[in-house]
Amino acid sequence: MAGLTSSHQHGGSGSTARTFAVALTGGIGSGKSAVAEQFAALGVSVIDADAISHALTAPRGAALAPIAAAFGSGVIGADGALDRAALREQVFADPAARRRLEGILHPMIRTRMQADLAADTGPYAILAIPLLVETGQTDMADRVLVVDAPEDLCIARVGRRSGLTPEQVRRIMASQASRAERLAAADDVLENTGRITDLEPKVRALHSRYLGLAADT
Repeated sequence: MAGLTSSHQHGGSGSTARTFAVALTGGIGSGKSAVAEQFAALGVSVIDADAISHALTAPRGAALAPIAAAFGSGVIGADGALDRAALREQVFADPAARRRLEGILHPMIRTRMQADLAADTGPYAILAIPLLVETGQTDMADRVLVVDAPEDLCIARVGRRSGLTPEQVRRIMASQASRAERLAAADDVLENTGRITDLEPKVRALHSRYLGLAADT
């Protein structure tokens, strides 16, 4: 199928005694969230790293105390949740601070995702991890699915969605894995260069493939 390619078999950490796992990732503006929604519409469990991160940093979230200890109480808002803007000011331009934050959040997110995957009873599950390559977590899954689109198209999408300037989007892209690095980690690539409606047959084809792979494990 045009726009749907497959490469190497991912050497993930096994398919024993747990649901077959597909890690879904892609750069900003690639459309990975739309793809995740389409898998969910087919009845597939989607375990979302961003949703887990928000829960961990919501009022009474498990990550708040260690984040406040590392960055100060000023990063906790009046509502008791993480003040993302205040924290972003500290970590965006400081690689050491960003690594410190990642050292707090990423292990907690990974543990929660593993627990959710262990509890899942479906034939396979999607692990939606935007920073999969950057955090070296490809070992969490049996396969890696990368949603891909040309950078100029991604920049235009993000601009329409959020009002960011092209330069702002490029700065975000520069802080992420490169397109080439993501593609090198992929077992499957879903090219998302058209409309959302164009995704449906591609996602259905992948769904059939993953059901077959899961049944073979």
